[in-house]
Amino acid sequence: MTRRLLILLMVLFCTAGCAGPAKKAAPRPAAPPAVAKPVSPPALVRLPADRIPLFADDLDPASLEAAIDKSLHFYDRAAGSGPWKMDDRVVTVRELKESLLALREILRCGDSPEIRQAKIRETFDVYQSTGSDGKNTVLFTGYFEPIMRGSLKKTAQYAYPVYKVPEDAVFVNLNRFGEKYQYDQIVGRVKNGELNPYYSRAEIEDGGVLAGRNLEIAWVDDRISLFFLHTQGSGKIQLPDGKLLQVGYALKNGRPFQSLSRFLVDTGKITPQQISYQAIKRYLREHPEELSEILGHNESFIFFREVTQGPVGSLGEIVTGGRSIATDAAVFPKGGLAFMQARKPVFDKEGNVTAWIPFSRFVLSQDAGGVIKGAGRVDLFCGSGDEAERLAGSLSERGALYFLVKKRPNNR
Repeated sequence: MTRRLLILLMVLFCTAGCAGPAKKAAPRPAAPPAVAKPVSPPALVRLPADRIPLFADDLDPASLEAAIDKSLHFYDRAAGSGPWKMDDRVVTVRELKESLLALREILRCGDSPEIRQAKIRETFDVYQSTGSDGKNTVLFTGYFEPIMRGSLKKTAQYAYPVYKVPEDAVFVNLNRFGEKYQYDQIVGRVKNGELNPYYSRAEIEDGGVLAGRNLEIAWVDDRISLFFLHTQGSGKIQLPDGKLLQVGYALKNGRPFQSLSRFLVDTGKITPQQISYQAIKRYLREHPEELSEILGHNESFIFFREVTQGPVGSLGEIVTGGRSIATDAAVFPKGGLAFMQARKPVFDKEGNVTAWIPFSRFVLSQDAGGVIKGAGRVDLFCGSGDEAERLAGSLSERGALYFLVKKRPNNR
């Protein structure tokens, strides 16, 4: 055996026999137990036959047909909208339109209430909103169309401007940048090549940053009423010659909406027991020196446009008093046929609430609102003028909301 071979054998022996036992691989740490994500209830749940409500309606049939016509107009030009998920069913625009036509046909038959109820139950699937708590609780509030006094020229009496959209307000629809921004929109202004938040209410009303830019549609005589024109989104301005100028929502400044009622309670100006729409207006009128501070708390500001008819809802159609509701379009189908149950106030001659009574009616989802989000919030359009203002200002009731969709042939 050569010397080189002997050395090689010795090296191999030591490598195999002297290295000691092989090290065991370190055990992997145990994976943490999977945590199940909470499953949110669907916004709408199909009801079995024994839970379908009685479809009693406290308003006139003519107003319902008028509201149905508005949704039909929308569906005629809404081929790109939808479909909407309703429990285990995906509902198309065509099906929503057919549902309205089916109800209109039932209403026009002149049947007895009992036969009409039977036809509705036979014709429609009924879906109930699960509400904000998953227990079917829906908060109903109201909005209205104010009528204000104003002028096309600024005077000592008419000193508060109603602005149209400024040319430097940039609207950005973020859904063009990806599905995760599907319902996100922002408004800003470009400064030094960057998009910045648009001016706040305080900067516009107290700072006068938009003055002198020929943006005024009209001037009105009451700053407080103008603020509530902003919260309602549309209204009429009665000019000195008696003519009515109709204005509607065009754009908002993109700033967050802040509740005056919460601000007044948090600052101790009104107690939680006192808070109401009427109480807020009364406090503002009794404390004019605080107007800028209180109104400026809500940074959101609305720009308007002149319209020939109104008020116009988010569908681009005129809303119907008592029949149109504002809902979250991410949750409920636009233009859809709905049915609501809640309570409404009874007023005396002085406008004081003397009682609350239950009511129910068919309504149409025809508008939207900045604070109307989720399955548990609905805003009922109460109409125009003082009576509608009283009703809208008082309404804050929990109730139930249902959507009706015509059954498919195999579901009958």
